[in-house]
Amino acid sequence: MRARLLPLLIVLMAAVLLALGVPLAISVAGAQQQRVVVDRIDDTARFAALAQFVTDGPTGSRTTDTNERRTTLQQELAMYYRVYGIRAGVFYRDADAMAHAPESWYLPKAGEGRDAFNEALLGRRSHDPEQIWPWQHGRLVVASPVIRDGDVIAVVVTDSPTGGMRSRTLHGWLVVGAGEAAAMLLAVGAALRLTGWVLRPVRVLDATTHDIATGRLKSRVAAAGGPPELRRLARSFNEMADNVEDVLEQQRAFVADASHQLRNPLSALLLRIELLALELPEDNEEIASVRTEGKRLAQVLDDLLDLALAEHADADLHLTDIGELTAERVAAWTPTAAAKGVRLTGTCPATTAWADPITLSSALDAVIDNAVKFTPDGGAVDVTVAAAGDSATVTVTDGGPGLSDEELARVGDRFWRSPAHQNVKGSGLGLSISRALLAAGGGSIEYGHGEPRGLRVTVTVPRAAVQGPLVTA
Repeated sequence: MRARLLPLLIVLMAAVLLALGVPLAISVAGAQQQRVVVDRIDDTARFAALAQFVTDGPTGSRTTDTNERRTTLQQELAMYYRVYGIRAGVFYRDADAMAHAPESWYLPKAGEGRDAFNEALLGRRSHDPEQIWPWQHGRLVVASPVIRDGDVIAVVVTDSPTGGMRSRTLHGWLVVGAGEAAAMLLAVGAALRLTGWVLRPVRVLDATTHDIATGRLKSRVAAAGGPPELRRLARSFNEMADNVEDVLEQQRAFVADASHQLRNPLSALLLRIELLALELPEDNEEIASVRTEGKRLAQVLDDLLDLALAEHADADLHLTDIGELTAERVAAWTPTAAAKGVRLTGTCPATTAWADPITLSSALDAVIDNAVKFTPDGGAVDVTVAAAGDSATVTVTDGGPGLSDEELARVGDRFWRSPAHQNVKGSGLGLSISRALLAAGGGSIEYGHGEPRGLRVTVTVPRAAVQGPLVTA
């Protein structure tokens, strides 16, 4: 979520800064040019004042000889050009030069300078020139009329280079850009803090949900920080988790109580069946069938009680040598396998992992018992211990008929047994108990096809310490 929310906030903030920065940059460029234009207007006004009395009459007639005023005007224009590098001239109405600097510069016959001159002939200052940007190399032309007795007798024209103005504009833009960059950095920092503040409860909720999904039913969300809506969500989630835990606890208590309560009447019933069998012939098939079903029912009740206890118990984890523990279970089951004509072998190198030795032994017993039970005479069961990254595995591969893909999806479910093996002794709870025992310690059990046939069961336990107690659902 942060990967989607953070770029969105950054794009929005960048858009806001861009919307503010572009007009500001335009304003900076306009202010720099306006400053130059105002200076040129002042300069043309001063030159116009000097040129007012250079002519003989109000219509702008020329003098026959160079007078002192014209000389003064020419000197001022020349000095102006030498100091500022700005071309300037005073031109009669017919565009002939009264005075100009440099001497090689004349009023152009067309273009921006001529347009400004013609506009000034109408008795008003020329319009402000178009905006010149830092990447352009234009010139600023400003023209002002020389008015005497209400008539325009000449026009003052200045033609300014724009290098300095463009440099100042670019410098202003750099300042604006630096400010925008600093503001963007602050915005990114604020976006990081904001997304962290908003998403921190979401991350805690996600982690807690994962903990509960993997069996840590005691996990709860600490309702601290974040928006009020997420704090309310955290409280609602905790209430839901409490209710789910209560329901599961009631279910476990019911299964355990029912199993325990039914166990005593069933034991009494089996005792009476044995007493009744003493009064009947030894080969009575009905009594034998009743005795067998009674013992099977007793086994189911015992397994139900074990399953309820396994789901309720917390794991007592220790750093355990999985290889040594597995080798002990292989040795313990070897006589049983040999009596059935099954060869049981184990490859158990020293491998340490975090596990509850008692519960792991029980789980391995159930898995090895299942493998030996379904492997035919002359077959083999192989047990292998290995380390893979952060976990250790115990793989039990049997030589039995195996299971189909559909059956693999259901193996380990409570009371489920393959339709092809309904006549094999068992309650269908052994692997469910194994899964519950392993999950209590952060482990797992998986099923797959053996090669070339049979069932492959992989028991996995963590090599890193599990944080907090685990309770399976």
